[in-house]
Amino acid sequence: MARLLSVNVGLPRDIEWKGRTVHTGIWKNPVRSRCRVGRLNLDGDGQGDLSGHGGEQRAVFVYQIESYRYWQEQLKRNDFVHGQFGENFTIEGLPDDAVGIGDRYQIGGAVFEVTQPRVTCYRVGIRMNEPRMPALLTSSGRPGFYFRVLQEGEVGAGDEIMKVGEANERMTVEEINALLYSPNHPRDRLERALRIETLSPGWRVSFEALLQNQTTGAGSGNAGLAPAAAAHPAAPGFQPLTVAAIDQESADVLSLSMRHPDGQPLRQALPGQYVVLRLRRIGGGPPLFRSYSLSGPLSTERYRISVKVEPDGAAGTYLREHVRMGDVLDVSSPRGSFILQSGERPVVLLSAGIGATPVLAMLYALAAARSTRQILWVHAARDRPHHPFAAEVRRLMPSLAYGRSYVCYSRPGSRDKMGEDFDATGHLSRSVFDKVGVPREADVYLCGPTRFMADMKQALAALDVAPERMHVEIFNGSESMTPGVVGAATRTPHLPSDDANTGPLVSFARSGIAAHWKASAYQSILELAEACDVPVRWSCRTGVCHNCESGLVSGEVAYGPQPLEKPADGNLLVCCSQPIRDVVIDL
Repeated sequence: MARLLSVNVGLPRDIEWKGRTVHTGIWKNPVRSRCRVGRLNLDGDGQGDLSGHGGEQRAVFVYQIESYRYWQEQLKRNDFVHGQFGENFTIEGLPDDAVGIGDRYQIGGAVFEVTQPRVTCYRVGIRMNEPRMPALLTSSGRPGFYFRVLQEGEVGAGDEIMKVGEANERMTVEEINALLYSPNHPRDRLERALRIETLSPGWRVSFEALLQNQTTGAGSGNAGLAPAAAAHPAAPGFQPLTVAAIDQESADVLSLSMRHPDGQPLRQALPGQYVVLRLRRIGGGPPLFRSYSLSGPLSTERYRISVKVEPDGAAGTYLREHVRMGDVLDVSSPRGSFILQSGERPVVLLSAGIGATPVLAMLYALAAARSTRQILWVHAARDRPHHPFAAEVRRLMPSLAYGRSYVCYSRPGSRDKMGEDFDATGHLSRSVFDKVGVPREADVYLCGPTRFMADMKQALAALDVAPERMHVEIFNGSESMTPGVVGAATRTPHLPSDDANTGPLVSFARSGIAAHWKASAYQSILELAEACDVPVRWSCRTGVCHNCESGLVSGEVAYGPQPLEKPADGNLLVCCSQPIRDVVIDL
């Protein structure tokens, strides 16, 4: 007979970890009296990170005393207390290999339904004082599971757990956990899992992505876990391309068109993608790596990049001062996930300054397809001398049945003509969106300076544009994800304080930082990135969740610990990898 041994609750608190402050509810303590269970929580309980824990589908976390005994033996420990694994219910019975998703149980005066296995993160490693714990829990088939609350009521230690129902399609917690995290994703089992109506939405999305990946033959890796930023991997390495044309687009923007020296076809990019250039410094020293969006029409003959030459920009200045037609540059394959989505929804291409480059490629693709979608080009520039691609946009618009454009100049010159060069003076804002009629249901593609993008995202949110329809490209790095970490200051990427001139060179291409690997100081490339304040995304830090999956532009890495499933070819997991030789990473 299954029993509830302990009810454990705890409110989030701040703890110190690796020089950071983490807000977490992982510490749970037993309740001595009966406890009321609500739809979202137990009385006196809370979660520090609601994006990863808690909510209706994850209201109550359950862990078994039998698994306690297993971990005591595996870890050679005898200091465990109820709530040790962050669980709300410590139970006897109901092992993960017997409990099914959708099983329903009555405990005391409440009724519960199993929704999903636990998704582990680094905080359980902190609580257990064992950093490997997220991977160990997942790989062992003993993750524990979450309850949804079907009937609110009181529960208490000693209550009998009575099964009152189950799903029509039966798969255990252990089976569902392995189906997502192990390297094997049999199609029949994916289809079977998706027939379980009570499976939580997040796991359903992951299984749908795995099934879609098999259907399209999209490639290796785990499509159910890989973040959007790693969704379009490219083969590592650089190819030599010849500069075929150099064009001055505006006062501070230069375009370079490049082709294969022997006329061989290039890999066709997706509209919105970029390439990485490896620029060899005059006078020696480590090369510069810079990412540049492809700004021209889709082509297998030429790549065109457009570069803003900043007064103190090393790469832009190098290209302007030292590169001439006929020169050869080292160029990566196209990469990136900021791409034009198919469908019939309206499209808004929203940019400022050099941020026009990736959305211009999207406009070219829409024009080439003679798209009948509603298409709105909205751009902000200083004035006409600093407004690149104006003539190209005017030339492309007639190809679109429902295309229109709107341009704001912040400081128009005396020769700039309203109605011809631009449409309004000032900055883009919510009032401008109302004036031009930005459709709320549109897919919006946004690129420009950091402050501009923050303002535009806020204005679009006020317009009720759904977050999942705002597609953002950040030139200098990516949006970070550091769950639970609070109060951390945002710093410009920089070399670590102890950088030496020995060891493999790790270049973070999008952040423009190249630092040497020091095995005695860092356990992973993630730790080196953090020492450089390079924006990163992570959750488990042990090769389980794939949130840190990023593009491997060139080079080779080793893994320690080994991830549960390798990333897609052309990608790496920065949380558990170390460089074998010089590497360039898409961060």
